[in-house]
Amino acid sequence: MTKRIVVTGGAGYIGSHVCVELLAGGAAALVIDNFSNAHPEALNRIRELAPGDLEVLERDLADPAQSEDIISAVRDFNPDGAVHLAGLKAVGESVTEPARYYRTNLGAALTLIEALDAADAKNLVFSSSATVYGDRNESPVDESGLTGPTNPYGRTKLFIEDIVRDIAHSDNRWRIVNLRYFNPVGAHASGRIGEDPNDIPNNLFPFIAQVAVGRRDKLQVFGGDYPTPDGTGVRDYIHVTDLARGHVAALDYLAAKKTGGAVDINLGTGKGVSVLEAVAAFKRASNRDIPYDIAPRRDGDIAEIYANADLAQKLLGWRAEKTLEDMCADHWRWQSQNPEGYQS
Repeated sequence: MTKRIVVTGGAGYIGSHVCVELLAGGAAALVIDNFSNAHPEALNRIRELAPGDLEVLERDLADPAQSEDIISAVRDFNPDGAVHLAGLKAVGESVTEPARYYRTNLGAALTLIEALDAADAKNLVFSSSATVYGDRNESPVDESGLTGPTNPYGRTKLFIEDIVRDIAHSDNRWRIVNLRYFNPVGAHASGRIGEDPNDIPNNLFPFIAQVAVGRRDKLQVFGGDYPTPDGTGVRDYIHVTDLARGHVAALDYLAAKKTGGAVDINLGTGKGVSVLEAVAAFKRASNRDIPYDIAPRRDGDIAEIYANADLAQKLLGWRAEKTLEDMCADHWRWQSQNPEGYQS
């Protein structure tokens, strides 16, 4: 396995699980995080679950004034490559604050690319998103599907994909995987790390979990009139541990790859689950009532999308293993043991 990896956004929800998988496999990790939507306690939990070589650099990749420090630190770490997870990620917020999303997400990616170039570490796994497909494809959607994001968040992901493809085209020493993943949910099976939004959750599962644990009164289901079986949005939910393993598999793929270039790979289960199906499954896992109201659709949301993940199986030897029941049970274990998240 690749041995020395920079993980941007490594204290966040997905990043913390990626770090655990890397450290458990014997790799060293340099986390770069500004903790804008993450908690330093996550790093203590990572070390608890997977003792190993974990370094931390508290910096903002999107701040030009900090770029020299970041480039120097990455060069000193002498990495083999990077997993780029840092960035803003709320669909609704991106619609109301598009300039902030473009400045932050594109700026962070460009700084990391400069740092990896300076360190001659040209293996990159980019955290892209199924939002790049928009609503232009029938599901299950594969990597040849039409792209057309319906919100600025998704457009930042597609723009960065285009940027790294141009980078790889300009220099064949770059080996890049754009991981287009669907909807990460769940938590580490230990219950020690999980999703801990700083404010009102933007994603479904942490909101459901906070209702179940009593932090919030009820769930708002955005849209009950979509052309789906029960009228609510359908998504491909993937367990965050499966997702983390997908990142490690992508790094291993790049390390073994003899030629340069960029490739797009879906990570998903290949199954669609509606909002109300997810609520029912979480209710069973938690044995708690989860009251909800149907609210108007959100700008930028689409009715249905789920993955064709055959390419991940072919190129990475990866497939999702955990079920919806696993996702709900693990997410509930995290939330019930940490009712206030890392502040508990």
